[in-house]
Amino acid sequence: MQEFYTFTMLLSIATFTVSSTMTPGPNNIMLLSSGLTFGYKRTIPHILGVTLGFSLMILLVGLGFGIIFEKFPIVLKVLKVVGIVYLLWMAYKIATSKGGMQIKHKSKPFTFIQAALFQWINPKGWIMSLTSISIFVTSKNDSITQVLIISFIFLLSGMLSTNTWTIGGVALKRFIKEESHVRKFNMTMAILLVASVIPFIFE
Repeated sequence: MQEFYTFTMLLSIATFTVSSTMTPGPNNIMLLSSGLTFGYKRTIPHILGVTLGFSLMILLVGLGFGIIFEKFPIVLKVLKVVGIVYLLWMAYKIATSKGGMQIKHKSKPFTFIQAALFQWINPKGWIMSLTSISIFVTSKNDSITQVLIISFIFLLSGMLSTNTWTIGGVALKRFIKEESHVRKFNMTMAILLVASVIPFIFE
């Protein structure tokens, strides 16, 4: 247990969580687009859903939920397919958004529940959670404590990441004011979202 609480180990976990949550992925791309389209305040439920939903996912996987996928790998494959299809659909919705005030009236940002549930079909989320638990849970005797710490660090890094990407989208409003520019931006985000899915398709 003392070994786990060393500064080096905690720094290693923090480095992994920050780097994995800050890099472009489905969650961050959608948050960036939501920040531009709906603003920060309306994106808060989306932010909280991603942050708390993924931390809960890490916790449950660490406490033994991941065993299900070891015994029934078909379940993980099904979730992977569902997640990829859903992400492609989201890319289509983002690409076909019209921009400007029309989006604000006719479209809605993710709710807390939608964002939280999305974590369970996010291929990148599964890789991050399974990888972090397999690497950083080093003791069977203190596994629960270790999982709690890992989940908490992911919660902190998740708050940093989701807010950074959302605020980045909000900041872009200063430069992207015309609806045609918003449409082009959303098209770019849709392409990036599809690009983020490709590695999981051929994995």
